[in-house]
Amino acid sequence: MTAEPVAVVLAGGLARRMGGGDKALRMLGGRSLLVHVLDRLRPQVGAVVLSANGDPARFAPWGLPVLADPLPGNLGPLAGVLAGMRWAAALGAADVLSVPADTPFLPADLVARLAAARRVAGVPIACAASLGRTHPVVALWAAALADALEAALRGGERRVDRWTAGQGVASAAFDAAGGDPFFNVNSPGDLAEAEALLATPAAGPAGCTPPDRPPPVRSGPPATPSARRSR
Repeated sequence: MTAEPVAVVLAGGLARRMGGGDKALRMLGGRSLLVHVLDRLRPQVGAVVLSANGDPARFAPWGLPVLADPLPGNLGPLAGVLAGMRWAAALGAADVLSVPADTPFLPADLVARLAAARRVAGVPIACAASLGRTHPVVALWAAALADALEAALRGGERRVDRWTAGQGVASAAFDAAGGDPFFNVNSPGDLAEAEALLATPAAGPAGCTPPDRPPPVRSGPPATPSARRSR
């Protein structure tokens, strides 16, 4: 069992507000959203996998494994998290980080702060928060929760925040003074806004506390879950 977490990038959404297709492959500042996310993630985790349905060949240029949802029916982000948990366990990793493929400004200390929040609260899950909202799919999960999550999905559960509250969840609040580090691109207007953010020196995780500084920690659902959904 390795202490280093791995990451699953949730790229299985239908992207209706973007006109369909893969949001992960939309261009931002001359690079795909996926590349922005990978650049933020790779220094923080031991390995990265994509969660996406359909032909995996479209992601071949990035050389990453691609996991289809383990259960049929387009069950939403929890299905992608489950795929990530199963993959993490097969690698011998105890923890898996989940992030949407349309969040190009992820903090450089995301994993460290989520791990600290979870450790302080003594719970198996920690999610990110900013601007008074939680981001339930930006989270660090114990891979050992896979069986419980699969049972919940088979029983009809689809709400990320409701399921995590039942398991025990903490949050780590991130500063958004220089722009929300969890800004996600759901529409063409969001993409234009992200271009503007990218052009400013404060774009991304500016203002995040260093990994060795204890983050604000709360147990339970501390804030209103973000209305944005990427899957």
